[in-house]
Amino acid sequence: MENYLDINKSSWNARVDTHMASDFYFVDEFLKGKTSLNSIELDLLGDITGKSVLHLQCHFGQDSISLSRMGAQVTGIDLSDKSIEAAGELALKAGTDTRFICSDVYSLPDCLDEQFDIVFTSYGTIGWLPDLDRWAKVISRFLKPSGHFIMADFHPVVWMFDDDFHSVKYSYFNTDPISETTEGTYAEPDADLVQDFMTWNHALSETLQSLINNEMEITDFREYDWSPYPCFRHVQEFEKRKWRINSFGNKIPMVYSIKAAKKLSL
Repeated sequence: MENYLDINKSSWNARVDTHMASDFYFVDEFLKGKTSLNSIELDLLGDITGKSVLHLQCHFGQDSISLSRMGAQVTGIDLSDKSIEAAGELALKAGTDTRFICSDVYSLPDCLDEQFDIVFTSYGTIGWLPDLDRWAKVISRFLKPSGHFIMADFHPVVWMFDDDFHSVKYSYFNTDPISETTEGTYAEPDADLVQDFMTWNHALSETLQSLINNEMEITDFREYDWSPYPCFRHVQEFEKRKWRINSFGNKIPMVYSIKAAKKLSL
């Protein structure tokens, strides 16, 4: 297999400046206090005052900083060194003490040795990982006994379609890596960017079973027929901050969420 970490790190490094300047990430409003978190994950998080939170695949740190603003002690990690540098600068401007570490998910145990009340990840994360059993092992390793894993992500059904949602192009299941070259980026489709990257599709059964196999008990699982982000082509906002694909309406799931508790050792 090609070195997917180097390929994907380069892709994410290339996006940072464009993303930070985009309306999609509303950095100016964010620095004035607007949260980057959505109702889906906020409902699962509840009151996190005083809790320790590990945020996996944090990009340039908006959600990590938003969690800090809610009173948590937050550590964000990402494989992109440029993202982590931008995250540190953003936290300084926002006045939070959010900690950031540059690491891919699988290597995190080599550079961090503590446990957290909550491990959190959201939207467009696990598709960059080839092996969800290794992912779930990392989550379990960093959770305190009875700690919680909280996740919201795009539904694997969405990733089956071509970019224009005209036909099924990819397998629902994790059969092979998907190597692609695209222009632009979801936050700025017309951006002068050409990127190579590698991703993997993960069925819900693969995601859930990987957690179950690694000392996790699923306590909440939900599916949503809308996305909180207009990051796909041909979408329409039918309620504030809720988008659906025009041709599908409410007929397919677009997002799912998971809350899982780490089992107490016997």
